[in-house]
Amino acid sequence: MSKADPGEDLLAEYNRKRDFTRTAEPSGKGAKRRVGKDPRSNSFVVQKHAARRLHWDFRLEVDGVLKSWAVTKGPSADPSDKRLAVRTEDHPLAYGGFEGIIPQGEYGGGTVMLWDRGTWAPIEGKSVADLEHGHLHFTLEGERMKGEWLLVRMKGRPGEKRENWLLRKVSDAHAGTGDTLVEQGLTSALTGRTMAEIELDKAGTQSLKGKKGDAFTQAMSDASAHTDGKARAVSSPAKGPNKAPPGRKPRTKSAVAPPEFRPVQLATLVDTVPTGNLWMHEIKFDGYRALIAASGGDVRVYTRSGLDWTDKFAPLAAQVADLDLPPCLVDGEVIARNAAGNPDFSSLQAVLKRGHGAQGEKDALEFHAFDLLEVGGEDLTSLPQIERKERLEALLAAAEPPLFVADHLIGAGESLYEAMCKAGQEGIIAKRIDAPYSGKRSRSWVKVKCTRRQEFVIVGWSRSTAKGRPFSSLLLGQYEGDTLVYRGKVGTGFDADSLADMAARLGKLARKSAPVEVDRTEARGASWVTPKLVAEIAFAELTSEGRVRHGSFLGLRTDKQAKSVTPEIPQPAPVAAIEVQVSNRQREIFPETGQTKGDLADYYAQIAPLMLPFAANRPISLVRCPQGRAKKCFFQKHDSGSFGPHVSHVPIREKDGGAEDYLYLADADGLVACVQMGTIEFHGWGSRADAVEQPDRMIFDLDPDEGLDFKECVRAAKDIRAHLADIGLVSFAMLSGGKGVHVVVPLSRGHDWDVHKDFSRRFAEAMSLAEPDRFVATMSKAKRKGRIFIDWLRNQRGATAVLPYSARARAGAPVAVPISWDELDAAKDAHPYSIADAQGLVERARALRGWGFADQALPEF
Repeated sequence: MSKADPGEDLLAEYNRKRDFTRTAEPSGKGAKRRVGKDPRSNSFVVQKHAARRLHWDFRLEVDGVLKSWAVTKGPSADPSDKRLAVRTEDHPLAYGGFEGIIPQGEYGGGTVMLWDRGTWAPIEGKSVADLEHGHLHFTLEGERMKGEWLLVRMKGRPGEKRENWLLRKVSDAHAGTGDTLVEQGLTSALTGRTMAEIELDKAGTQSLKGKKGDAFTQAMSDASAHTDGKARAVSSPAKGPNKAPPGRKPRTKSAVAPPEFRPVQLATLVDTVPTGNLWMHEIKFDGYRALIAASGGDVRVYTRSGLDWTDKFAPLAAQVADLDLPPCLVDGEVIARNAAGNPDFSSLQAVLKRGHGAQGEKDALEFHAFDLLEVGGEDLTSLPQIERKERLEALLAAAEPPLFVADHLIGAGESLYEAMCKAGQEGIIAKRIDAPYSGKRSRSWVKVKCTRRQEFVIVGWSRSTAKGRPFSSLLLGQYEGDTLVYRGKVGTGFDADSLADMAARLGKLARKSAPVEVDRTEARGASWVTPKLVAEIAFAELTSEGRVRHGSFLGLRTDKQAKSVTPEIPQPAPVAAIEVQVSNRQREIFPETGQTKGDLADYYAQIAPLMLPFAANRPISLVRCPQGRAKKCFFQKHDSGSFGPHVSHVPIREKDGGAEDYLYLADADGLVACVQMGTIEFHGWGSRADAVEQPDRMIFDLDPDEGLDFKECVRAAKDIRAHLADIGLVSFAMLSGGKGVHVVVPLSRGHDWDVHKDFSRRFAEAMSLAEPDRFVATMSKAKRKGRIFIDWLRNQRGATAVLPYSARARAGAPVAVPISWDELDAAKDAHPYSIADAQGLVERARALRGWGFADQALPEF
């Protein structure tokens, strides 16, 4: 990097490469070298740039221009991860505000997102001039990149024209592990848009930062326009349609030990409710986080930090033991209710103080389960959030109070948040429906609070002049890295019992010196304690010095370690948007109704929360109709390599001994990526991609003869259900979107395809032998006259069946829809819903919680 002459045109190279009549990038004409500016006020920006190859442009303001590097993999907060940064031409300062599209054919053509911005400065004792020497040690204060960083120039090879540098994070309080900066930074720091929204030039979900009053209300309204906008009443968790299915046999006691404790997933505090159907929303309970590990009558209850509190929650553990569950690990919250019936942390503490879980009718503890990490030896943490929740609903279908499955809403999070705040509750938790369980704090779980409350470490106390009061206030702190920082005092929220209890605890932890740095005024009259106790404090705000203002003591958090108490700073709400770009959205796919490729893509994006529990991580076959359903359609099961990064493949052994790559998907983008390639229908194997040889779903496809009344199909499905129940199997009904009904039998893994196929064949044959005038178990068209074919052939290795909520390549764009057994009686045909009914299907699914899931094995038959 050569030293610039004050009179030269610093941006000649930048201007030479661009035609400003075609690109909206700012012109750099007339820029001159600026010297003497305080380097601490220099700006920096990072722009995510989807040009020929995706990269991140890292830019530092130096002498009136933006010195620039292209970081191929994006910045990493991991100090062990050195990222290649290729030096590029200087850019004008105005480029620091650019976000948009550079036209194809122009230099750098593609989408540009303003990914991060802030200020930078050389560390103390260093200078901007160090850039000339190829080694710059500096600090960043951005929205994503913070702390100390290094830029180091690499020694060039002979004849090499480009200038290669390495960008590396210095180990400090802002360092991390892995690639979280790039993986979590998916939206613009300027507008809150995703790359896809910028490319479409849509406003998308704009940032709400800085908006107040009516402007905030309007922005929230605009962001949630896709929802119904009506506040929904929040009720206690609803039971699914199969709470006590007929014929279910009690499980025998398990000799397997309960699963071991795992680190829990934690939510990131955000300032607004994330919007869209890719988020599910739950009440944020005001209690103790708990993991319940169960296996039959052996039950353990762990705190979020791994402490075994089974004795404290003994009555709850006994309730879980009565369910005689298979080995499982359930995540949830233990709560107590106050006199008004609301979850209340102080009430919970009062119950525990009365004797390690001793409960009466008026103060019984409750456990609200919201996630399932493991069941029957199967690790579920890699599955989508919504599927884990459905599996949880099925596992706890027979649970009675005080055990509950936490209710949730898909989309409409603003309505739930508003209702919770009006009811005086703590807030809500929003969870990305297609995300795995990470076991750490992440942005796939976010929390939005109605009131400000955080945990603080107690570092001391102030003497009281009031008679009989052991102290006037508690002195508080929080950890920033390894340093305990003073956060002020709290003197309200105590009653006689909590004052006496706290005084006794403080006396055992007394020390002479202050564990934090605190000024003399605050320290006057203070007594100090070893920082071990954690208190939950409600407060009006934090002052500019970071001190608690108008704080109130809520209770001690004996389930949390002092070292884990750090400041919670609200982040902008993440935006969950489909990244896949759909071309030719106006292409007509269903000529009878005029519905287009864009309509179909929108349907799958909206219905993803309901479909992914059945479609994700399962080998699939696709019905593709690139020019519409009325033209050539074909079946595809092998990976041709053309579906993009959101559709994966799994090698499966073929009959000839070779292996072929079969398709599978994991998220909503995968569904839309298939639509982009002309897919209408999704058909799935009876097994998962991670255990192809172990089927977990049996299908009986009832295919009625032409002209047979649909009521006969309904009667046949209910008869099959009853016969399955007689042998201990729970089943579910689905309208196929075509002519018939599917009877779906979920199964635990453990048997192979030969057993699976043989069972289904013999069951179908038994039905046809018992009532030959109604049923046939062979494909012969001649034998099907006036009868219903019980198609058991879906249950052989390699066969597929249409997946729940899949559209069908038929007139009217019908969809396959799960239905409760009670609803089935009123069904007039197998295709009452179409892709136009996505939002209605999402709403009706609340009554179908647990549909399609059951923990059961094939009986001897």
